[in-house]
Amino acid sequence: MEKFIVSKGEISPARLERIKSCFKLLKTKRNEILIEYDQVCKYYYFINSGCIRLFTSTKDGSDSSRYFAFEGNFATALPSFIDQKPAEEYLQTIEKSELLYISRKDFYHLVDTIPEFSKIYTEILELGFITAQKRIYGFQGFDAMEKVKWLIEYQPQLLLRVSNRMVASYLGISPSTLSRVKSKL
Repeated sequence: MEKFIVSKGEISPARLERIKSCFKLLKTKRNEILIEYDQVCKYYYFINSGCIRLFTSTKDGSDSSRYFAFEGNFATALPSFIDQKPAEEYLQTIEKSELLYISRKDFYHLVDTIPEFSKIYTEILELGFITAQKRIYGFQGFDAMEKVKWLIEYQPQLLLRVSNRMVASYLGISPSTLSRVKSKL
């Protein structure tokens, strides 16, 4: 995380230490649930290694993946984290992961007292918004082949590290369709 924060701009060693002191280490197993559906989100996670997925589950038990975060990125159930209402999604590690987490109270304290951290938060929100918009508008009218080509261009790591089932749910296609499309590329 230190590398991430320092790369985002000049920050004094004292402020960097203050930021680092607010984060705690969490090592997880593969497929560990960090936030359950209907649980209030209390933490923001930074991924040192591994991957986190944000997903919803339908009544028939199928998953719909909404977001993936890899090393060097932050992840949380943001609506619940912000408004402290129950999450309408799950947050899960899909690989053995090493995470740094910060409580909501400490997170907002850093946002309010350290301008560099506030800037990082703004960048996280902007990047998340842009990624979501590209996915939403990019997928409108796309067939399965175009969706996979979009993924190769904008989020190629998903095809390398995430199961076909999860990628297919992210793209809104069936796993068999994803396999068929991948075989044609």
